[in-house]
Amino acid sequence: MENDPGMDSLTEDDLIDDAEIDTMVREVITGAIGDSAFLLAKIDAWSSNIAEGCLKRLAALSKPFKYVITCNLSQKAGAGLHAASCTRWCDKTDGKLTVQW
Repeated sequence: MENDPGMDSLTEDDLIDDAEIDTMVREVITGAIGDSAFLLAKIDAWSSNIAEGCLKRLAALSKPFKYVITCNLSQKAGAGLHAASCTRWCDKTDGKLTVQW
């Protein structure tokens, strides 16, 4: 993109600390689910609350980034979870963080 300043215009304060975000996501998950046992009837509410809570917390950081949040919840029953995604991004300015809880 012609008008994209990229990483050169970012300051140290603009950068995101993965450990800080990981902690934040875990706090949101704990607030939404806590110690509750798996209950299929609550999955929609839990996943919405987690995704929306994470987005609100990320937006409150006032960083110059866009965020994509995906929440996958499954019962710990020994079954696998398979997911696929496709992205195209710049290694210098884009990234991802996965939090398994």
